[in-house]
Amino acid sequence: MQLPPDIIEKLLLSVLVGGAIGAEREYRTKSAGFRTLTLICIGSSLFTIFSILIGGSGNPDRIASNIATGIGFVGAGVIFKGDFGVNGITTAAMIWVTAAMGMGIGAGYEWVSILGCVTILLMLFVFGLMENWIDRLNQMRNYKIVTEFREESMRRFEKCFEANHLKYKRGREIKDGMIITGEWIVRGTQKNHFAFINQMLTDPEIKRFEY
Repeated sequence: MQLPPDIIEKLLLSVLVGGAIGAEREYRTKSAGFRTLTLICIGSSLFTIFSILIGGSGNPDRIASNIATGIGFVGAGVIFKGDFGVNGITTAAMIWVTAAMGMGIGAGYEWVSILGCVTILLMLFVFGLMENWIDRLNQMRNYKIVTEFREESMRRFEKCFEANHLKYKRGREIKDGMIITGEWIVRGTQKNHFAFINQMLTDPEIKRFEY
């Protein structure tokens, strides 16, 4: 069987494109990093090449058409529920779009995939800066405070939230003898959070403080 003359170039380009996206994920210590995304890009490119070779002119997309379905199982594996909601969605999306770039390379649209790779890397860098800025303006934290039980013990800390311009939602309260534990989900600016934390760290009545 006659192999495409540019198959080596396509595989090398798949390594570069997948590696560039993977390096960004690896730098951010995400679950799908350099090796994973490089393999996904190479695999998608190979599946597309094989689909064209096996399907021929009559049905060249019969294998490649299942890549989008199959890659969904890989993406689902990196999504998990964390303390502040669902995590891993961005990495799952990166797996999905890396597979798309691999398909483009395998089908012969190398420059489209290169342009897509550059666009994604720029987007991740710029949007990362924007996310950091937004996070400083509106940050959510979980606070857990253990102290001696007194009348309106929890209300005293909630007044501190209010004094530092923080919005809060009270969670569980656990009383064990004369010790009470309170939990809150709190929103506010990073500066106001730090001010509240410093205030709690110097409070002699607090026996345990998690933030």
